[in-house]
Amino acid sequence: MSETNYSVGQDLKEARAMVDGLDRYIRGNDIYGRVGSGGIFSMSQMPSLTLGALLMRLRRLQALRDTLNPQQQAELDQLIAANEKTRNEWREHYHSKLEREAISRLKAMSTFFEEIRDNPKLAATSYQPEALRRTIAQVLRDTMLAEGMPVDKVDGEMGAVDSRLRRWFNKGKFIWAAALEPAYPEQPYWWLYVEPKPSSK
Repeated sequence: MSETNYSVGQDLKEARAMVDGLDRYIRGNDIYGRVGSGGIFSMSQMPSLTLGALLMRLRRLQALRDTLNPQQQAELDQLIAANEKTRNEWREHYHSKLEREAISRLKAMSTFFEEIRDNPKLAATSYQPEALRRTIAQVLRDTMLAEGMPVDKVDGEMGAVDSRLRRWFNKGKFIWAAALEPAYPEQPYWWLYVEPKPSSK
């Protein structure tokens, strides 16, 4: 599912698949895991299993709770409880994944900036994956703060990324599906309300 074509039902489905593999993933070393055990349901049909991808879905589903039917609300509550259980049982592993993924996603945006430096028009056509990376990094940082973790390293990377984003983008309209806008107010999610500067179009 793309954030430009949003479905609450699909978001719940993806969150459920991630929660089902969360314990095994948290205990492992990889930042990017796989959803499911194989076949059509996993790999190409589903996003990678990461802590940030799950937390992003749980956060926005909670923000959109009033749009969920009672059955969906009950399922969301179960997923939130399962995430909290894993966090409490594997806190050290959980915390490590939070910071590692946040920094990894922010550093990964360097490739985008190199590409638009060479071809500015790519800012208009290649930004969606970067907006997703920046959003997940924000959710990870917010979770780190809530967990009482230091965020200095993440803030350093985030500040550098945001400076470069502002160099290439002006304020604009919400770039994701309208259904998601209530879950992502312009502050702090300003990078979802942008358009390329004229020189980049």
